[in-house]
Amino acid sequence: MNASELRDIIEWMVGGARSAPTPPQMMAECCERLVRAGLPLWRVGVFVRTLHPEIYGRHFFWTPGAEVETGTVDHNILDSPEFAVSPLSIVFRQGVEVRARLDDPASARFPIVVDLQAEGVTDYVAMPLVYTDGFVNASSWTTKQPGGFTDEQLDAIRSIAVPLARYIEIVTLRRTATLLLDTYVGNRAGERIMGGQIRRGHADTMDAAIWLSDLRGFTALSDRLPAETVVEILNLYFDCQVTAIRDHGGEVLKFMGDGLLAVFPVDEYLGDEVQVCSRVLEAARASRAGVEALQFANGDAVERFRFGVALHLGRVLYGNIGGGNRLDFTCIGPAVNLAARLEKIAGRLGRTVVASERFAGICDGGWSDLGEFPIAGFSKAERVYGLFDEAPRAAAS
Repeated sequence: MNASELRDIIEWMVGGARSAPTPPQMMAECCERLVRAGLPLWRVGVFVRTLHPEIYGRHFFWTPGAEVETGTVDHNILDSPEFAVSPLSIVFRQGVEVRARLDDPASARFPIVVDLQAEGVTDYVAMPLVYTDGFVNASSWTTKQPGGFTDEQLDAIRSIAVPLARYIEIVTLRRTATLLLDTYVGNRAGERIMGGQIRRGHADTMDAAIWLSDLRGFTALSDRLPAETVVEILNLYFDCQVTAIRDHGGEVLKFMGDGLLAVFPVDEYLGDEVQVCSRVLEAARASRAGVEALQFANGDAVERFRFGVALHLGRVLYGNIGGGNRLDFTCIGPAVNLAARLEKIAGRLGRTVVASERFAGICDGGWSDLGEFPIAGFSKAERVYGLFDEAPRAAAS
């Protein structure tokens, strides 16, 4: 090992690995520099746990001459038999180094050894990557060198593990903050918050299509079913909408009990009013089909569901609103208020999808004029439109 080059690599990592702007690029450059310094690496893996409702962790694999392979695993991996007998499981649980030399019979307790032998690997070492708060991630290091890693080479890997853990901790904290913001306030709002728009009163105006929906009969449903069951039903119901909204360029801003508020911004990147409203209507049709197909077994009965969604187009104020040190990133304005009133009218008319006159006039979706209705809080009545392909049903609260 070239001790001088190893020190340079460590200093490069401590300095933020600035020549490699992304984690895969950083891993590739780090491993390539270690090989040039005399470390006979074959395959290197980094395994990082995440704070995410669906993803347990991310992995990065480097091999000589290939692109760094990245991927994710869900929380089910914790229950898999393969993970239970993996050296990585020991690292995560105990925070200790695990070595499996392939000429050592004791290593046969790890099924991964069979795969490594087929690749010509002679030595495998899994090491903890420990954050400043004691949280443990993991790395794996393999070689094809006859006899495996030398003591000097293992010490070199151990010296790399500490700065590598610091680099990963910083990158992961930033990524976690972004993921949590995306999860709880939405992608567009999350970007603005991460960009420094965090003071109360920071807000912008934007033109957007507004989506406001509500589950029909939710009050009665909540009264006759256990709370845990209601939560499960709500999650299934929201799945029918959120995927369609995001797939069509929208952003979910808020869940309000059984209600959902989403916006579809109109701008030069996402499209003009006609393009955006057309995508909104496609999302509404997809959500309608999803909710109509949704069934929930409740003993001998099967629960079926209906919902209503109001669509409008207008200018909204988008930003931080709240009191004290508790803020919410949301949108307000007369356009949002009108959408909320239209959703109530949809319930009274027994309609699933209704639109304001402005939305229906822009979006050619096959609309029928449902009449003009007084709107609470507004000086003028609003003409409301429903879809031709939809027959009214009995209203539900």
